[in-house]
Amino acid sequence: MQKNKVDILLVGAGVMSATLGMLLSRLDPSLKIMMVERLGKVAHESTHSLNNAGTGHAGYCELNYTPQLTNGSVEIKKALAINAGFEVSLQFWSWLVEQHVLPASHEFINSIPHQSFVWGDRDVDFLRKRYEALHKHHLFEEMEYSEDPAVLQRWMPLVMAHRDPKQKIAATQVKLGSDIDFGALTRHLIKALKKQPNFELLLGHSIENLKQLDNGHWKVGIRDRHTESTHYWEAGFVFLGAGGGALPLLQKAGLPESKGYGGFPVSGQWLVCKNPELVKKHHTKVYGRAPSGSPPMSVPHLDARIIDGEPALIFGPYAGFTTKFLREGSIFDLFGSVKPGNLKPMLAVAFDNMDLTRYLVKGALQSHRDRMAALLNFYAEAKENEWSLESAGHRVQIIKSCATKGGKLEFGTETITSKDGTLAALLGASPGASISVQAMIEVIERCFKKQIKSAEWKHRMKEMIPSYGESLDENVDLLHSVRQRTRTTLGLDQSNSKRKQMSEI
Repeated sequence: MQKNKVDILLVGAGVMSATLGMLLSRLDPSLKIMMVERLGKVAHESTHSLNNAGTGHAGYCELNYTPQLTNGSVEIKKALAINAGFEVSLQFWSWLVEQHVLPASHEFINSIPHQSFVWGDRDVDFLRKRYEALHKHHLFEEMEYSEDPAVLQRWMPLVMAHRDPKQKIAATQVKLGSDIDFGALTRHLIKALKKQPNFELLLGHSIENLKQLDNGHWKVGIRDRHTESTHYWEAGFVFLGAGGGALPLLQKAGLPESKGYGGFPVSGQWLVCKNPELVKKHHTKVYGRAPSGSPPMSVPHLDARIIDGEPALIFGPYAGFTTKFLREGSIFDLFGSVKPGNLKPMLAVAFDNMDLTRYLVKGALQSHRDRMAALLNFYAEAKENEWSLESAGHRVQIIKSCATKGGKLEFGTETITSKDGTLAALLGASPGASISVQAMIEVIERCFKKQIKSAEWKHRMKEMIPSYGESLDENVDLLHSVRQRTRTTLGLDQSNSKRKQMSEI
């Protein structure tokens, strides 16, 4: 690799940077790519298996992706987009497995039903309307709905144990769900990248400054956190995929496109159970409805997980207030991100979201018994001594300018790119990793406009992702063809055997 000069600089060794690096290396193997990570390990922040839900977010069970409108109807547009985006990820992972770039699929993805469960007249009515709206679309044609306790007993025996027979309940189920160890996936992607002659990984290094040169390239100061020495590199393209650390780096770059953006950090925690007897009784992901005023990150769910090869149950997440942008960040991160260009939207969001702030502070101060009370709504026989509290990841929700309110808080994922396409940054949280491939394709389309129009890049993209350039939302036959391939390649068509495998690991 030519000293101190690269074509592509990826900041952060998480699933986003790993995905973009893999896509670009396959589109053009001659590209010189460098990945820089401030920690001593890859996939150790938001991508780490315990720092996220491990849900293959496809809109099957996440009720916050289908808001109920003031007229009582349920909006499904976001769920459709997320589902189609997740199908793109499955296609790319399938291709990588077929090419022996990734190992056997069970090392990072396992089949598991995705279920939604609610109680009470209001929420049962909502879930019924949600099912009716989604089920008629081919993306969700396999969704099932029931209010019958006997059916729900078969679907989710742990949740139904000792439940009040008079309680009004309802649930949906999609067997085509998945549990994903995004940490393992990312490590496998980076391991494969390290075998490429034009790839270099710098661990324990941080970005000190970014400045655009007259030729459009970026001069980047990279500090070795062990020796405290700083070296400068020239990069033709920079991707800031550093999770919560992306916003401060974007501000250092001084892009006009970043003006008005701020961040609202949220921390999380899980209750985790590794009792083998209890773990064997629950082989599904059950999502409920978030409490009023809480962020989407706080949607309660009881999940079967495989974490670093070990089966477990998790419940939560419990959101808390923090001023750190990263788990291993600084308590001054939030204050340091306040700039003249985003002061107005940040103050407006702070004023408009006092209830949310109080909710997060209250969550951080909860006792173990308080947290167990929320779990008892899902599993009435839960015992305090079988569940321990574990820290989850930090997320920085997007704050952006708003003409009417001055600023607004958003809970999705957003990519910011420079006008000349030489720098891109990914901000936000859920659905995040699940749609990493779709998100990185959009980065390529916006920042490599000339190359992606070439016949060579189009052909390679179509080879990796057969639905590329077409709509899974509109093309029923294409969806069925794609799903048949990905289910077979990734083992998602063998739900019974996979669930058995989860219980036997």
